[in-house]
Amino acid sequence: MTTMTQAPVREFKMPDVGEGLTEAEILKWYVQPGDTVTDGQVVCEVETAKAAVELPIPYDGVVRALHFPEGTTVDVGTSIIAVDVSGGAAPEAEAPAAAPAAEAVPAAAVPAEQPAEAEPTAAGSGRQPVLVGYGVATSATRRRPRKTTPDGFAQQAVAGVRTELNGHAPAAPVPAAAPVPPAAPVPAAGPVAGAQRPLAKPPVRKLAKDLGVDLATVTPTGPDGIVTREDVHAAVAAPEAGPTAPEPGAPAPEVPSAAPVSTPAPAPASYDTARETRIPVKGVRKATAAAMVGSAFTAPHVTEFVTVDVTRTMKLVEELKQDKEFAGLRVNPLLLIAKALLVAIRRNPGVNASWDETAQEIVVKHYVNLGIAAATPRGLIVPNIKDAHAKTLPQLAESLGELVSTARDGKTSPSAMQAGTVTITNVGVFGVDTGTPILNPGESAILAVGAIKLQPWVHKGKVKPRQVTTLALSFDHRLVDGELGSKVLADVAAILEQPKRLISWA
Repeated sequence: MTTMTQAPVREFKMPDVGEGLTEAEILKWYVQPGDTVTDGQVVCEVETAKAAVELPIPYDGVVRALHFPEGTTVDVGTSIIAVDVSGGAAPEAEAPAAAPAAEAVPAAAVPAEQPAEAEPTAAGSGRQPVLVGYGVATSATRRRPRKTTPDGFAQQAVAGVRTELNGHAPAAPVPAAAPVPPAAPVPAAGPVAGAQRPLAKPPVRKLAKDLGVDLATVTPTGPDGIVTREDVHAAVAAPEAGPTAPEPGAPAPEVPSAAPVSTPAPAPASYDTARETRIPVKGVRKATAAAMVGSAFTAPHVTEFVTVDVTRTMKLVEELKQDKEFAGLRVNPLLLIAKALLVAIRRNPGVNASWDETAQEIVVKHYVNLGIAAATPRGLIVPNIKDAHAKTLPQLAESLGELVSTARDGKTSPSAMQAGTVTITNVGVFGVDTGTPILNPGESAILAVGAIKLQPWVHKGKVKPRQVTTLALSFDHRLVDGELGSKVLADVAAILEQPKRLISWA
């Protein structure tokens, strides 16, 4: 027995690049079949429900195949690329597997108009390309046309006898050891070919099964009598009231009571493409929508508002921009608002908590992972600054700058969006005065910052133009009662009105 040696081909599966993610969309391929890859080389970019991530290949080799095109959403654990790790070059075309020598059909049995199939060459002892999931073929993969000679009809008659005896069609025609007399009895009432199993490829059989179509009732139009996809669809579209009448003397076919009724698939809803545009909901937008719905209907939201004079804060921002300690760093009002929220949390630690539904416990966090909501072309994401409570003001400015630039480039990692505790959303950059933000799932509070505008304000007993903004704090009322939430919001407002409290309260 000859052992067939196959070249080692490794299948790289879609990994779980985040906690609990089940699928990812392939945004871009960086390699093509035939390219050489090395361990650690980035082969594609995918978008998960949280971020866009580049995937490195974990071994060296030559790309055999890319299983999915760009724009396809693939489940985690599904193979996306095949790599030949033996070091050989990728073949130009996959050749069909040759039949084993023991089952080879003699050349004399092939009709004159059909050339005999080529025998395996000396190099044929290498890897034989096969269809994934079907193993190595044990016979020639190309069907030969049926014979039209009397011997061919005799072989069909033998196949009909075998069908009656075994109860099913033979898996493959068996060449006769000796000529069969033409007078051999045929126990079939109709044509012998009608007793054979309809010829169809596995995908066509699956399609027929899904649509509830019996392949025996389908008229084949493919070469050598093979049923095609078009034949199955044509059988589905045919009117149900027009079944073919049974031949005289043939018993009426029994229809199982539980058999599905074949009905045409409903046509997709039409719409005016000139007046409407439909955008698939997937990736970050899909995850954000699901998270917001879950948060809105799980955590009882309460939102409180305060309008505050931030003129002194704006003056401090301008002074810090001139400070050499902040050279090259992003200094803006958001920096001081973030620092004010961190000080308010230090003064009111109960607001920095989460709800454990399983244990029915409130989990108070002794660290602050400060989330910053960022609008990106792929949707809203909320990366967070880890251990923001322990950072100095220059360190916080550096972290904010890196977070924003990374989000705009679409390179935010999934880990940067996990384990947040509280969030800031700056709707003021869009000219919005305020809003009622929805909590990020698993967090206890979110602070919305409105636009900072010059407004008439009573200052030292006189109406003067002052820089004014409105803050809105939403919190989970299971964790934070009205008193605690009010104290946090009031502390943030007090710091922004008198920034020197950053020193006295810190």
